[in-house]
Amino acid sequence: MLEDLLRQFGYPALVLGTFLEGEMSLLLAAYLALRGYLRIEWVMLCAFCGTYASDQLWYYLGRRHGRQILDRRPRWHALGEKALGHLRRYPDLWVLSFRFIYGMRTVMPLAIGLSGYSWRRYLLLDGIGAALWATALGTAAYHLGAALEVLLGDLRRYQLFVLGALLVFFTALWLRRRRRRSAE
Repeated sequence: MLEDLLRQFGYPALVLGTFLEGEMSLLLAAYLALRGYLRIEWVMLCAFCGTYASDQLWYYLGRRHGRQILDRRPRWHALGEKALGHLRRYPDLWVLSFRFIYGMRTVMPLAIGLSGYSWRRYLLLDGIGAALWATALGTAAYHLGAALEVLLGDLRRYQLFVLGALLVFFTALWLRRRRRRSAE
């Protein structure tokens, strides 16, 4: 039953997950691909789609309401100002690489939109960066998981427990972050 649910809803859940919390969702999906529930190629494609769509939405919001959004969130305001400083010095490099810097993934597209950065250029460079991120992190997670499995022995007997523990852990982490964000 769990296998059927994962095969039926795993990819849409990954797109939604990368839209909300990219790294954790991709790592979990790469593990599921390693276990045979998903295919790693589709995992990377879905991760790309979710993160790219999220970036485009935040960029658009930055263009329309960037200053208001930053002013309502004190933590984001400080990060947004830092992001704008980086953008002034190395704009294209930051558009390509911001998603590899943990904590900047949501604020950076917002700041890029706020900065007046060309939407055509952003569309292209963000697509390249999202593809690099999904491919690099997905491949690394998949192969690291395979290496760990060899080192730790056959985890097949415990895979449901491991999957359940990972789901509980990531859900708790997500809820904690959400609570902290709503407190800001």
